[in-house]
Amino acid sequence: MDSITELTATVQREVEAYGQGGSWKAIIYPVSDTVRQTFTVLHIPDYPRPFPAAIVVAARIVDGCVVIDEDITDRPLVNALIEAGIPREKIICTYVGE
Repeated sequence: MDSITELTATVQREVEAYGQGGSWKAIIYPVSDTVRQTFTVLHIPDYPRPFPAAIVVAARIVDGCVVIDEDITDRPLVNALIEAGIPREKIICTYVGE
């Protein structure tokens, strides 16, 4: 990544991709805050709720690195970010203890 602007755009695009489609009876909200460089996808089940609302993925940019705080998917965000050109050494997966 050549700049923080490019890194921000890449992380936002890849996180928001997790907010597309879905097979559950739910509303899936991508939530992006480019000022705070925080990107999240929320899963809110329809009523009656068979299970609680959840954060699907959550990532933020800190000092030029991507910090992934949550990922409950079967296609890890870390892999999507690497495929998008972000070096693995610039990604920290706090949800697995890194």
